[in-house]
Amino acid sequence: MPRKTTRRLFLKTALPVAALDSLDALTEVVAASAEPARQRMPVLFIGHGSPMNAIQDNEFTRFLRGWGAQFPRPKAILVVSAHWLTPGVTAVCVQAHPKTIHDFGGFPKALFEMEYPAPGSPDFARETASVVRKARVMQTSEWGLDHGTWTVLHHVYPAADVPVFQLSIDYDKPAAFHHAVGRELAALRDKGVLIVGSGNVVHNLREIDRVEGLSTTASRPWAQSFDDAVKRALASRNDMGLVNYGQLAGDAAAIAVQTPDHYFPFLYALGASDSLSEKAGSVFEGFQAGTLSMRCVQFGA
Repeated sequence: MPRKTTRRLFLKTALPVAALDSLDALTEVVAASAEPARQRMPVLFIGHGSPMNAIQDNEFTRFLRGWGAQFPRPKAILVVSAHWLTPGVTAVCVQAHPKTIHDFGGFPKALFEMEYPAPGSPDFARETASVVRKARVMQTSEWGLDHGTWTVLHHVYPAADVPVFQLSIDYDKPAAFHHAVGRELAALRDKGVLIVGSGNVVHNLREIDRVEGLSTTASRPWAQSFDDAVKRALASRNDMGLVNYGQLAGDAAAIAVQTPDHYFPFLYALGASDSLSEKAGSVFEGFQAGTLSMRCVQFGA
């Protein structure tokens, strides 16, 4: 007879039923506490740059290929992309099989033929809708994975075997709102969800330079000035300075963030991190097209 059964038969004759039940409950608590705690997932911000990165072999894409191996495998990936803007509402995609969206023009046929067939995560998507209280969240199946998501995940998780879903950006709301929603999303990290913001902290397509490849410095002083200011604010965890980004680097901010669509995803990542305990590590720096900051940041883990 197994030792556990023998022990229970002995205790059954020596203890009242209520005490025996309490002992069983205590045993379950002790056993649960002995199990290793799930490691909290990090938060990432990816400066995604040109869609061409999906099919190019360069310093940035080589970095992405090695990045995903540096932290635990997620149960799902939640992406806030600069390319899903929904004025007046925050939406979450609950598709089981999200389509690959080719939301660009003027690029080679090979880019339009690319697919990223990652499964969705309807359960985590619905849970996301429940944890966000700062926004009115609409569940939808009418989106998928836009190029702010799949062109980078294609390198980070090339097997496309990790479930992915997106949360949209309510473009009518100010910067502080997006940072606050990011703080609410943080609860998902303890459940195995990798939170990713995908945009560029310096993004002004009217002021790019037609230069090939990546450069370590910007081709325009305003782009370098603002990118440096973001780096300094991250190092000191001056989160409110980053939320009030218009006051960073003087006049440079108005040019560097002419429209905030590519900056807002950074605020979701910032909000989902712990400003008191997690350092913000800039894991990649550089510029594409002279002025597009490719800065990538990891919080935690």
